[in-house]
Amino acid sequence: MGIQAQCPICRRRQSLRNKVCSCGESLDKAKRSKRVKYWITYRLPGGKQKSEYVGVNLDDAKDIDAERRSQKARGSLPYKSRITFNELRDWFLDLEKVKGFASYRQICVGLSRFCSVYGEKQVNHLKKNDLENLQIMRKNEGLADATVDDEIGYVRTMVINAFDNDIVGGEPLKAFKRTKKLLKRNANARDRVLSRDEYQRLSDAAATHLKPIIATGYFTGMRRGEILGLTWDQVDLANGFIHLDAESTKDREARDVPICEDLNEILQRLPRALHIKQVFLYTKYVKKYDTTIQRPVKDIQRSMHKACKAAGIIWGKTKDGFIFHDLRHTFNTNMRKAGVEESVIMEITGHSTRQMFDRYTKTPI
Repeated sequence: MGIQAQCPICRRRQSLRNKVCSCGESLDKAKRSKRVKYWITYRLPGGKQKSEYVGVNLDDAKDIDAERRSQKARGSLPYKSRITFNELRDWFLDLEKVKGFASYRQICVGLSRFCSVYGEKQVNHLKKNDLENLQIMRKNEGLADATVDDEIGYVRTMVINAFDNDIVGGEPLKAFKRTKKLLKRNANARDRVLSRDEYQRLSDAAATHLKPIIATGYFTGMRRGEILGLTWDQVDLANGFIHLDAESTKDREARDVPICEDLNEILQRLPRALHIKQVFLYTKYVKKYDTTIQRPVKDIQRSMHKACKAAGIIWGKTKDGFIFHDLRHTFNTNMRKAGVEESVIMEITGHSTRQMFDRYTKTPI
């Protein structure tokens, strides 16, 4: 970082120590007559050099230079990145944290769909009007409101992560904040509850790796991401509890989930891999080495769809359709029907408000 003086004649930027410019102009005289313009230079995150014009007063230049040095030490330099959405998508999808999301495949699809329209656009140039135009375009294509909101939501999450990592400035965040969602509040509230008979049919039809995942959702009401990310150190079969730490839950609050006898037996029968900490695994055949290996389950969309079809259950967010998240509705409803106090159910499921709890409790079919 440093201050540069710009010659008023040839406009060459140079060190403050220079008394005479290479063009022959006396810089000392030009400084006294306020004809020299001052610039400060510094490097942005990633190594790119930034030059900023600060005026003709040297004292002001020194003050701003000191301020930028302080901001650089705090990691809060003001700058406008020229990164495009295509480049930002590649960075975001390569993050190990993002790769571990249960919804990674949906995120990839949503971001790719967005980038097919705005991929070459610089992130910091995004405006509210761009997002509203996208909403109209998607509606004209026949997409549901929830699908459009999800697409924009994935992009918003990506931009927030980029802002937190000093890759982009705060300007594009205004566009997302000012753009209203298409789906009205609670308009997507679901009331599908799986009967005991349907659960049994679904479990019988499910693939081997999917059966214990369905059982865990049915008997605990845990979210899909919490289940797929479950590790053996969180499971206490002896005392009958699953201990979820704050980082494992959507609301970032730790909670203890009781394990019923049926689920305890299912979990006890699961094989454990020596070097894999995740509870739910699938066996993959490696043709090249003619052997099988075990891997953590990261996505269940395709296998759930196949199991529902085999069990005669309508799959998807359609009328009378079923999705994995409906197991959470089922657990809440069954617990209340069994006479469990609502405060206890809310502690188990992690519902912090009565309004949200009521959305998940319906009369069993």
